[in-house]
Amino acid sequence: MITQEQLKQEVHYNQETGIFTWLKTHKYSNRKIGDVCGSLDSGYIRMSINGKRHHAHQLAWLYVYGEYQLDAIDHINGIKTDNRICNLRKASVSENAYNRKMSKRNTSGVKGVTWHKRCKKWQVVITFNKIHKYLGMYSDINKAKEVIDYHRNIYHKEFANNGT
Repeated sequence: MITQEQLKQEVHYNQETGIFTWLKTHKYSNRKIGDVCGSLDSGYIRMSINGKRHHAHQLAWLYVYGEYQLDAIDHINGIKTDNRICNLRKASVSENAYNRKMSKRNTSGVKGVTWHKRCKKWQVVITFNKIHKYLGMYSDINKAKEVIDYHRNIYHKEFANNGT
């Protein structure tokens, strides 16, 4: 496990931009002092330090707060590459999932709302603590959206993401 001290010997982290830069050149790579660290991997910025790959958002948390967070670090605005410290917060795995963007496969346009073919209505379901809670069926998509948004604010609180 990398320590805050080791990290600060290798890189500089700009809290306002969320960007890491190298403090040292490395003889077996093209890295130069001042070069931006990391590369895109599954939507996140990842970087290698001492031969081990890390997510940049976890290293940002370590750099600023001195702890390597093994649970989830949530990107508040949902942008996986925005590693400004003001955009990061501790989260459980569930809380991090609540803040996910709407799936690309969503056809209703409302997170948590699906079309029930047999009943020809909009079905509303919310997940909280790994339990799916049925919230009813509605003829009007706007009413279904109102119901899911209301319950998301109750159950998901500050991690509520209405799909944007």
